[in-house]
Amino acid sequence: MTNKPLNDTIHRVTQRVIANSRDSRSAYLELMDREGDRQVNRGSLSCSNLAHAFAGAEEDQAAIMAAKGPNLGVVTAYNDMLSAHQPYHRYPERMKIWAREVGATLQVAGGTPAMCDGVTQGEAGMELSLFSRDTIAMSTVVALSHAMYDGVALLGICDKIVPGLLMGALRFGHLPAIFVPSGPMGTGISNKEKQRVRQLYAEGKANREELLASEMGSYHSPGTCTFYGTANSNQMMMEMMGLHVPGAAFVQPGAKLRQELSRAATHRLAAIGKSTDNFRPLARVVDEKAIVNAAVGLLATGGSTNHAIHIPAMARAAGIRFDWTDLAELSRAVPLVARVYPNGSGDVNHFHEAGGMGFVVGTLLEEGLAHADILTVWDGGFETYAREPGMDGDALVWRDPGPSGDPEMLRPASDPFQEDGGMRLVEGNLGRACFKSSAVERERWTIEAPCRVFDTQHAVNEAFAKGELDRDVVVIVRFQGPRANGMPELHKLTPALGVLQDRGYRVALVTDGRMSGASGKVPAAIHCTPEALGGGPLSKLRDGDMVKVCAATGELSTQADLSTRETAPAPEPETGMGREFFALFRAGANGAEQGASAMLAASGL
Repeated sequence: MTNKPLNDTIHRVTQRVIANSRDSRSAYLELMDREGDRQVNRGSLSCSNLAHAFAGAEEDQAAIMAAKGPNLGVVTAYNDMLSAHQPYHRYPERMKIWAREVGATLQVAGGTPAMCDGVTQGEAGMELSLFSRDTIAMSTVVALSHAMYDGVALLGICDKIVPGLLMGALRFGHLPAIFVPSGPMGTGISNKEKQRVRQLYAEGKANREELLASEMGSYHSPGTCTFYGTANSNQMMMEMMGLHVPGAAFVQPGAKLRQELSRAATHRLAAIGKSTDNFRPLARVVDEKAIVNAAVGLLATGGSTNHAIHIPAMARAAGIRFDWTDLAELSRAVPLVARVYPNGSGDVNHFHEAGGMGFVVGTLLEEGLAHADILTVWDGGFETYAREPGMDGDALVWRDPGPSGDPEMLRPASDPFQEDGGMRLVEGNLGRACFKSSAVERERWTIEAPCRVFDTQHAVNEAFAKGELDRDVVVIVRFQGPRANGMPELHKLTPALGVLQDRGYRVALVTDGRMSGASGKVPAAIHCTPEALGGGPLSKLRDGDMVKVCAATGELSTQADLSTRETAPAPEPETGMGREFFALFRAGANGAEQGASAMLAASGL
């Protein structure tokens, strides 16, 4: 493969990120070096400590006691309510066997919560969702605090879970770490059909039984949901950062190939520890270039908007400063090479069959759009991720993916779907926000209309049901930021706003809340910062103010004079569903652009 020199914009952004991160990155690496130097040797633990640590290890007790080989820790997000994590049930048992094959041992270090935004959409539990990421990070830290491990296998896939696992693991960045995915469920009913029934239900033309039957036809078995939302964007980013076995992202659960990829991950983790001549600590794998690669992959594939929050947070955990200006500048240079539902008709299984991540990595490298010189968990550099895995009899092999298997799904970076990436920064006198341009038809990139202001998504749907929004309108949903109520996703607004758009109205959404990676179609300026709580500009808008959202020019503004207006009163915080326990996260959270994390803010990171 012949690669062009690195794109000038990507080089410039990377150098700016390196410069902006110099002090914080240096402090982080110094901490990791100290942690590595003083890492407890299991043999030096007191007999009582050590006995506690392997009392439950049964047949591995003798090997751990004698320190015959590396002892690997597993942090798992297993539960069997969440389809993506249900396959992890048997992983530790198998991984123990695979570890023994290479003279290692393996213990489950701990578990983390794993909640599903699909279950909590529009419900009270959604207000815990974003801050579950901090909880997961802290749970990972607790799991690894026993100083028993020479490497970490991270078992997690979905929305806040992968960022949380990575943020926590980076506190133990002196150890090697590998993410072990479990893959997407098989393709169900077509995404077009699912969307059709949802809109019929929103219009009162389908009943609850018909809607539930449709949803069950889509979400039907163990594995990740097949649309290209936050969960599958996570898997893409782990490949772009070199934290997977190459090509592991989108192989379905239960496949022989899936099992062999997980086996390879276990073997590899044992081979890259500190006692080897191929040491690859997580702190050195996740550097500024890896973070830029993650952002490039997000833009090139039209991934989830949630990662405009998660990438800055993951970066901060590694001492790296990355913001929306960096993301927007990269977006102008990175072409859109994939169209996966909701940005296209096919799902992640179709994406994988058409060439998947091997094709994406290969075409980005060929055009000089990604850093080839990152340190990955695998031998051979990042170019090894430009191949796709397969089975040759019982042997795991990698092959070049060849040309796109579906030009409507995947295109080379030299002939993309559009010349720029999937997200844009919009800003003005209403603040800064993200706009997922890859999901919206270009003729809808600019919406200017009178606004209608709401404090909850439920109030929006009530107004829709009453016919109050049947006109050109910019819907404002405020007091949805991290400090107000935990920044819930507002995905349940999509069907109603989609109906208005289909009726011929010019419609847009502006909010300081989040929208799911499953959303699309309706132009939306989301994650607006500063948030309304505390006096952000959205708190001063009134019904009828003219608001303009324009992805083409990057504008988010109103003609109204906000300087003389009082701030609207914020709703009282809701209680129940444990939301009161998360008050400390809300009180301490910083802005969406910084990652919306109370944990990172309080840690001075």
